[in-house]
Amino acid sequence: MHIRLWLILMLLPAVLMAQEVKEVRVEYTYHASEDVSPAQAKRTALERAKIQAIADEFGTVVTQANTTFISNENGKSDVDFFSLGESEVKGEWIETTEEPKYEISYGNGMLAVKVTLAGRIREIQKASIDFKAEVLRNGTDLKFAATDFRNGDDMYLYFQSPADGFLAVYLLDEVTQNVYCLLPYKHSTEAVMPVRHDTSYLLFSAEHGGKDAAIVDEYTLSCTRQQEQNTLYIIFSPNEFAKATSSDKAELLPRELSFEAFQKWLVKSRSRDNSMCVDKRNLTIRKK
Repeated sequence: MHIRLWLILMLLPAVLMAQEVKEVRVEYTYHASEDVSPAQAKRTALERAKIQAIADEFGTVVTQANTTFISNENGKSDVDFFSLGESEVKGEWIETTEEPKYEISYGNGMLAVKVTLAGRIREIQKASIDFKAEVLRNGTDLKFAATDFRNGDDMYLYFQSPADGFLAVYLLDEVTQNVYCLLPYKHSTEAVMPVRHDTSYLLFSAEHGGKDAAIVDEYTLSCTRQQEQNTLYIIFSPNEFAKATSSDKAELLPRELSFEAFQKWLVKSRSRDNSMCVDKRNLTIRKK
């Protein structure tokens, strides 16, 4: 009798965790001025569709000091915002399960992008670790924080966490759909970078690398088109985790893997670790 009860208690957390993940489908239409490129509009529509789906399923919290908000009436959420991130809703987007479908139209000086999206979401049961991360352009002070880059600009990353843990950073090239491992550094012996609480880290700068300066990789962003989009994934957990498997074929490039393989790794990692936090930063790179 005691053995059976113990087995039930052991299985209960797994059952509850499985119930947290839900399949969703959402349609969202984003309106922008005609000077916004279709690629930018599609990207914005996709991110807002994810937030809309999470808000509809799990609800919202009132957001930042910039009057951005989501209203919720009769169980249906209405998103009205310009800079709302996933941290303002009571859940997170885990995985996209079908290729997004877009419909683009023009009228009255406006660009309209309708996206249909399906995926899996999870309710946030507890507060995430509120770490601070800033992408920096051509400088290592916080005043250089930016997400818009020109061809040939240097990129750095500032990071600080209130808790001890482990950090990894990946970059998705939207053109090639390849993902590059930026951290841990190529010649590091660690699978992920250990970080100490309340310690400021200036990453991708040998000058600020301390005892690890010799292995620091420094990065310069480039583009072959007039404008390109990249996505930076900043992944932190108080628990050690395995990095994504990647190849070292290109000696001058960071380790790389396909976006599909990266997504599978990230989904599996987050399903195993409810404390894992993922901060996505959209980067724009333009030719000079």
